[in-house]
Amino acid sequence: MSVVVIEDPRMRTLVDSDAVLERLWTGAVWSEGPVWWEDGSVTWSDIPNNRMLRWHPDTSGSVFRQPSNHANGHTRDCEGRLVSCEHSGRRISRTERDGTIVTLVDRYRRKRLNSPNDVVVKSDGTIWFTDPSYGILSDDEGVKAESEIGACHVYRFDPATNDLQIVADDFEKPNGLAFSPDESLLYVSDTGFSHTPGGPRHIRVLDVVDGRILARSRVFCDVRPGASDGFRIDIHGNLFTSSHDSIQVYAPDGCRLGKILVPEIIANCTFGGPNRDRIFITASTSLYAIDVRTQGALRQG
Repeated sequence: MSVVVIEDPRMRTLVDSDAVLERLWTGAVWSEGPVWWEDGSVTWSDIPNNRMLRWHPDTSGSVFRQPSNHANGHTRDCEGRLVSCEHSGRRISRTERDGTIVTLVDRYRRKRLNSPNDVVVKSDGTIWFTDPSYGILSDDEGVKAESEIGACHVYRFDPATNDLQIVADDFEKPNGLAFSPDESLLYVSDTGFSHTPGGPRHIRVLDVVDGRILARSRVFCDVRPGASDGFRIDIHGNLFTSSHDSIQVYAPDGCRLGKILVPEIIANCTFGGPNRDRIFITASTSLYAIDVRTQGALRQG
């Protein structure tokens, strides 16, 4: 049985109907935040186990970092350095080339962040991230604590000036995010349904004005079953998002084109491989991969 479900003819140009889903490694509790590296390896988070893992085609899986401050989402900056969201660190950190881990930002107007969740780096070097409260709601994926900010926002951080600004303040639980290929749009998921009956489980799209302001927020798609946790965008503007049962694929017009079925609940994905035409998927206990007929946009982890 094929793992590729075609719901619109455009899906056939993105994924072969007979593409094979491979399970590369298993043994995590909740896998998140995959990042591909030029040596062919992938690093990702196993949040409840407070560790980061590494898979390489020659050596399989190993522990990359433990403890990890319950790291969640990751990306790479314009210099190729790892930028991470840390739940129990309540910060955005960066791993320098020598392995040193530095804090980029952990407070907004002297108040501690909640638990940064997912992060992207724009081509101008600015860091955009979501800050829901998942990592402070219990000790399962962080350290239980009260929110000092009292709300969940989307932020823009400029490491050149250390300026941190709220760019969206009307999300219940902002989660995954990604820019369109030309960076004129920012997509952000809201998984507020997780703690609010009937709450949002959609992805919104916002215009990026002057490279630093978000405007005209509107719902791009409603993701079911489950919700959109993390996602990536290809060079044509198609969005590949996690859901309960699959990687769902949406065209730039918001039409769902099809699914890539995965036998575990999915948290996130990223494009990798020398040609950025292989999708690596973090799903519950495992890391999966599948080859596609498109390529990931350049500005993503």
